[in-house]
Amino acid sequence: MFPVTSSNLAAGYPIRRRAPFSSASLFPVSPGRNSPNHRPSELAQLSGSGSVVAENRHSDCPPSVSPAACGQDVHTSQGFRKDTAVSHDAVPDGSPSLVGIARLASISPAAPTLRKSEERPEYFLLPVKSILNKCESGRVPFDWTINPYRGCEFACKYCYARYTHEFMELDGLAFEKKIFVKKDAAVLLTREIASKYRFSVGRQGVPEHICIGTATDPYQPAEKEYRITRACLEELARHDGLNVSIITKSNLITRDIDLLQQIAKRSRLYVDITVTTLRPRLARLMEPRAPRPDLRLAAIRKLRDAGISVGISASPLLPGITDREGELESLAAAARDSGAQWISSGVLFLMPSSAKQFLPFLREKFPRLSRQYESWYTHNAYAPEPYRQKIAARLNRIKSNLGLTLRPWEQIRHPIAPTPQLSLGL
Repeated sequence: MFPVTSSNLAAGYPIRRRAPFSSASLFPVSPGRNSPNHRPSELAQLSGSGSVVAENRHSDCPPSVSPAACGQDVHTSQGFRKDTAVSHDAVPDGSPSLVGIARLASISPAAPTLRKSEERPEYFLLPVKSILNKCESGRVPFDWTINPYRGCEFACKYCYARYTHEFMELDGLAFEKKIFVKKDAAVLLTREIASKYRFSVGRQGVPEHICIGTATDPYQPAEKEYRITRACLEELARHDGLNVSIITKSNLITRDIDLLQQIAKRSRLYVDITVTTLRPRLARLMEPRAPRPDLRLAAIRKLRDAGISVGISASPLLPGITDREGELESLAAAARDSGAQWISSGVLFLMPSSAKQFLPFLREKFPRLSRQYESWYTHNAYAPEPYRQKIAARLNRIKSNLGLTLRPWEQIRHPIAPTPQLSLGL
């Protein structure tokens, strides 16, 4: 029996042979040899016909509005990959020609892999022309994003970023089955730090904020083999005065502690480890191929011991599933005991492309919650405001009790203080 159904909280809907309850109580507030990162002597152009900067710029950030669902489910590789010998001015079946990121995805060659499992995803080498992507959404506190991959093998049932595959004319259900490895990421980042990034912005002279891992986990299993994330960190470690944060569910991040320490010495660096529940069976159900919660907590401790600023993201909070009284409190306490310096949490954000995956899963595993979720999320990507306000108030109480804070974004708004000069005793 699933933990949520064994709770002593009242059910939200009438059940046969049981007395009906009010629906108001349903959601109580409660290693690298295949790496494509070699540096060729001649670097690719960053602009020109076929540039995908605009597509990447918007698809890496939480969208302001939901994109329209596109196409049919992709069941085979032939249903996705186009014949590269065919002219791209017209697709043989008469459909409109592909442009931008969709065109590049359609001609991406298969990436070499040492993995032999039949359940592994398909890997493709995506020849992007940009890795540092401008984020213009006013709902997020960062200016630039780096997503070394498109798609994510962790296959989290609730993942909002499934919509990013729709920009490539793929169904969101293929998000964990077709992983795109961004080719020459470090080469591109070298140029874009020099040409795009601003080290001093506005009257206070603050550096722009780069967030790694906004639409795909930078430490998913593909990173063990292709090492795109590490290549990007190597480039960031060469600079002074950057402003960088990383979001991941994976303890693989501890592999790169050496680079993280180098970056932290020269720039601002913050790491968010996402842990949505302490219950391993529930975590495996919701996040099938992500590392166990205890491994993520251990990663927090290891990062803190290495002097890295790290906190926990308990997002998304799933109504009726991970919001039971005491559950968020226990998660925050475990994070604090592991060395986390801050905590953040947001209620489930469910876009149409994600709902196609999440709602059928909910009907199968948590049927008594299905009706309320459909009521809340059919016409809106967000849970009702009163519920979100209650969760926010609850989180504030938790922070106050445990001495935790929110993510330290406010510090980002102030200039990085220069290293003080030593005085000579003359």
